[in-house]
Amino acid sequence: MPIPNGLPTPGDPLGKPIPADISVNNRHPNDPAKILFRNVQILDSTGREPYLGDVLIEGTTIKEVGKVTADPDADTTIIDGEGRKTLMSGLCDSHTHLSWNNSPTLDGLTNLPIEEHVLHTANSAKLYLDCGYTMCFGAAAAQPRLDVVTKAAIKSGMIPGPRMLANGQEISTTGGAIVPSVTRYADGVDEMRKAVRYFCSLGVDNIKLSMTGDEIHETMRSEETYFTLDETKAAVEEAHMRGKRVCAHARSNDSVKLCAKAGVDVIYHASFADAEAIAMLEALKDRIYVSPAINFPYTSCTGEATPYGLTPEMAVKKGLKREVETAALAMREMHKRGIRVLPGGDYGFAWAPHGTYARDLAHFVNMFGYTPMESIIAATALGGEIMGHPDVLGKVLPGYYADVILVDGDPLKDISLLQDTMNLHAIVINGHLHKNGAMRAFIPRGSDHLPMSVVPEGEEVVRVRGKGGRGRGVEEKPAEMRNGEGGGKESVGFFRDGVGEVGGQNGERSGVSAEVVKGL
Repeated sequence: MPIPNGLPTPGDPLGKPIPADISVNNRHPNDPAKILFRNVQILDSTGREPYLGDVLIEGTTIKEVGKVTADPDADTTIIDGEGRKTLMSGLCDSHTHLSWNNSPTLDGLTNLPIEEHVLHTANSAKLYLDCGYTMCFGAAAAQPRLDVVTKAAIKSGMIPGPRMLANGQEISTTGGAIVPSVTRYADGVDEMRKAVRYFCSLGVDNIKLSMTGDEIHETMRSEETYFTLDETKAAVEEAHMRGKRVCAHARSNDSVKLCAKAGVDVIYHASFADAEAIAMLEALKDRIYVSPAINFPYTSCTGEATPYGLTPEMAVKKGLKREVETAALAMREMHKRGIRVLPGGDYGFAWAPHGTYARDLAHFVNMFGYTPMESIIAATALGGEIMGHPDVLGKVLPGYYADVILVDGDPLKDISLLQDTMNLHAIVINGHLHKNGAMRAFIPRGSDHLPMSVVPEGEEVVRVRGKGGRGRGVEEKPAEMRNGEGGGKESVGFFRDGVGEVGGQNGERSGVSAEVVKGL
């Protein structure tokens, strides 16, 4: 075990991440001493089917789960679930950018004066909580200390927000920054160590490495890798010596392998992971997490980005549709192999705005082959794990923190219920009743007009194989595919427009590389 300051113990030269402080001191003097949820469907995130019962909260923790027989006293607030409302753990976003400002451009992420940016970040923290998210794993901040000061404000009770792990800006190499304005550059082993030390000195919990390009960029492709193994190892060693976690923007196959070899804790995207890379992750499945953050490239292809100059046709040309389809195959295989894959969608862009976070859970069902129960467990119980506190976060069990949401209906029958805050009839964090009653969260202007559909109406997920293609057959619901000959690449179709190009004559760009599915 690491000693309290996070330095390595004897015999452990690299150190390990240690559980970070996730406390929130948000209880008010007028908060009830107890909250009793009666007659609710309890979804406890252990895998057990929901069951009718009661849940008693005392102070900051869950006291009883099942049948509460004691009569409530005057200090107890009673909330009746009417036998149909579902009580479940608050959700976790594993790829959080509180300070991303719903910009339609990459450069616009830092176009706010610092004063306005602080206000925006604080509002995003509240919005996460309003949407039922009680855990946020920081994936990078627009300014070095924005996450750190926001976490401190939440912890002190100054502002409402989720339990969070704070990150700094992204670290990347010269020529490897997707967004230069949110990047600290480091080349070589010594500079990597120095950059990590700098952010640790600011009080971050996580370190972010930006290792690959991104198809949204004009010139930097997702399959390009900008880190060496030595640079990656140096960053991880330095962070782990201080008990910090390392997450990495790693879309390319090579970057996923670098992350596995170097000891990165959380891999973001992993879109182009091939059979060998997935096997490496499977061997490390008790240590490593994957967060695909699929919503941003997905909404780039559905028409939701059209008002901002990115049409579905442009998304095809950029390779975004191909990446979504490739990533879907990879995530399905990771899920089958028991690799821990968590929701979290890179929210904070104009067409993937703050306040739409729960779309990710539907993506896991519709794209990755998860059941609704598996998707919810990934967003709750696995959320407690990635936050470093699996014994007190992410489940509705006695002794766990009182971080719960009451949903009007059954999310196992309709996972999209979680996307509408009107369906969240109660939100509790740390025993504080943040919300009690049906009311819709306020989403800032600039994002509240965007559509909320997850899959275009009438479309079904289908896997097809082009003429001459290879790989095993997969039975899915049939969907009409056009021009599905030639190319010889196995693909997954999700989109109404241009779906015929998948596996067809444009298969090299729009199809899924056979290497992704070879041997799986």
